[in-house]
Amino acid sequence: MIIEPRMRGFICLTAHPKGCEQNVKNQIEYIKSKGPIDGPKKVLVIGASTGFGLASRITAAFGSDAATIGVFFEKPPLEGRPGSPGWYNSAAFEKEAHKAGLYAKSINGDAFSNEIKQQTLDLIKTDLGQIDLVIYSLASPVREHPITGVLHRSVLKPIGTTYTNKTVDFHTGIVSDISIEPCLENDIVNTVAVMGGEDWAMWMNDLKEANLLAPGAMTVAYSYIGPSLTEAVYRKGTIGRAKDHLEATAFAITDSLKSIGGKAFVSVNKALVTQASSAIPVIPLYISLLYKIMKEEGIHEGCIEQIQRLFHDRLYTGNPIPTDEKGRIRIDDWEMRSDVQEKIANLWKKATTESLHEIGDLEGYKQDFLNLFGFEFEGVDYDADADEMIGISSIV
Repeated sequence: MIIEPRMRGFICLTAHPKGCEQNVKNQIEYIKSKGPIDGPKKVLVIGASTGFGLASRITAAFGSDAATIGVFFEKPPLEGRPGSPGWYNSAAFEKEAHKAGLYAKSINGDAFSNEIKQQTLDLIKTDLGQIDLVIYSLASPVREHPITGVLHRSVLKPIGTTYTNKTVDFHTGIVSDISIEPCLENDIVNTVAVMGGEDWAMWMNDLKEANLLAPGAMTVAYSYIGPSLTEAVYRKGTIGRAKDHLEATAFAITDSLKSIGGKAFVSVNKALVTQASSAIPVIPLYISLLYKIMKEEGIHEGCIEQIQRLFHDRLYTGNPIPTDEKGRIRIDDWEMRSDVQEKIANLWKKATTESLHEIGDLEGYKQDFLNLFGFEFEGVDYDADADEMIGISSIV
């Protein structure tokens, strides 16, 4: 079938298998070009199919020759209906990993559930014995609590007062003002339940109890802080409370891993185009300005560049891992440079529908958004028939 991008609001309803494969191959080639990393050898990636999670799996496998198990919740294809991009990404990753002689298996299901946790533990025990790195990169808007059965839904809202600022519709380029009403108290509770650290801690506790963590095992979860421009709706809003909880959980997990010499870290990463960030008001405008400046400065990074730098320059140097005053790894350091943020603040005041095409990088934003779904990659013939029925060879 011919597969074209079909949009509904901030979501693309289709994904291109060949484009997703090209995306994965491009990331693999980047990692190979940067040389080997003296890193992990047996890796579990929870949330392994897109974004930072996929980049982590690729970096571990093709930078450190690691065996990897990926857990994700993706939609397989049906006849005449493409699967989700994460499905095709994972299929392409496994194909390339097996071609390179690397162990790679995947589990598709709800990572919040006890069933998927147990399935993953059984696979590690049977195939790998113990894990030396656990990446936690789940990005889900809902979570059914495995103990209470309550379905929690996260929201992105300010706390206390209405938030008003500029945003852009990246499809049309129209810059407008938007207001977001403050959350209810229960919204905070629900958002923390979905996006906080409880599930991460559950995973690590289960792995430790089953003796599946190698001595000195490390776990890393991903977070974001961002600038003062977005903090009212992000870091000081409901999601910020969840991120605070996630970061506090890292210390609790480290305490629980003392007996095996293990450690937990939160890595604060750069703002990038993701399915989630595209739906957050204000963020697309911020990212389009950020991209313009960072590209001009020669310091722009996508997911794979960020994670390669995290592994190579932070996690596996042989030296103590550098952290900020709150114990966080800061791989957003180039984004948060004072000169970069000062330029964004100045451009923000000038941002209008008419000026954005000059002062921002809306085209780069659109390109990255379409790339998420396998579109707009060089070397892919989008006019040719594509086989949507791509399987994942070693899915468990």
